[in-house]
Amino acid sequence: MEVPAPGTTATTKTGVGTKNGRSIRWSYTLTSWLGLAPFLVFCLLFELLPALVIIQSSFTNDQGTPTLNNYQRMLSQPGTVQAFQTSISLSLVTAIIGAIFGFLAAYGVYNLRISWLRNFLIGFSSIAANFAGVPLAFAFISTLGVTGFVTVLIHAWFHVNLYDLGFSLYKFWGLVLAYVYFQLPLMILVTVPALNALRPEWREAATNLGASTFTYWRKVALPVLLPSILAASMLLFANSFGAFATAYALGQGNINLVTILISFVVAGNVSVDVGLGNALAGGMVVVLLIAVTLYTTMLRRASIWQGR
Repeated sequence: MEVPAPGTTATTKTGVGTKNGRSIRWSYTLTSWLGLAPFLVFCLLFELLPALVIIQSSFTNDQGTPTLNNYQRMLSQPGTVQAFQTSISLSLVTAIIGAIFGFLAAYGVYNLRISWLRNFLIGFSSIAANFAGVPLAFAFISTLGVTGFVTVLIHAWFHVNLYDLGFSLYKFWGLVLAYVYFQLPLMILVTVPALNALRPEWREAATNLGASTFTYWRKVALPVLLPSILAASMLLFANSFGAFATAYALGQGNINLVTILISFVVAGNVSVDVGLGNALAGGMVVVLLIAVTLYTTMLRRASIWQGR
């Protein structure tokens, strides 16, 4: 091995000196930060800053004096507590349903050998996961509303009225059905990449050792995929908890959700209570922070199995 003369810089196999290598690394780092800067500015101005303003405003009154009155009123009023209970229940139910059926659908898409069909289903999932709000509500009203196409068809064929049987698109379980529409494809998009963590040699080794399919899934596959499934479930929970337009268009005030209640107290026709609205938004931030914390924790555990 050649020893560099005093005062010179040792070169690597690529012929780049240490100083040049450091300068190249610094240039790459500077370029990366410059490319990331617009996104960081966007997050600061339109996500972090509004959240900080809302939290700060929730602890002050109209005169700007620090107070806990907004949160005291939020916790003392039965309607606000019920709104959080209903929102959390709706988010949990849709997250569980979306996680179970979405995982099964994702596994089916992952095992497809027809590449164009797999790409089509993933592309459709991308569209369906973002199809929400008033258009989704209108689509469900046209399909399963009181005079919807499916409702009229079932009544004509079977002489049964869904609404006489207790089903209503404008109540809790009708909203669950509408939410599952965009929760399920989102679960597919998140889960299909996670299935790559299942290495084929694990299945072969389990089969050679005499393990059945049920034993393989119970002792190998599910423990590996469980952090990813839980992380995806937390993402579905947060996605449902913050939804507004679909619930507002379908519920018409009949379903007491936090997001709808905030719109009533901030832009109501009778009275406006901005302080209470800020407190409700602060409570939502706390619930979402818990969900996001669980999401990142599960992702960190999943990355261990996926080799990242």
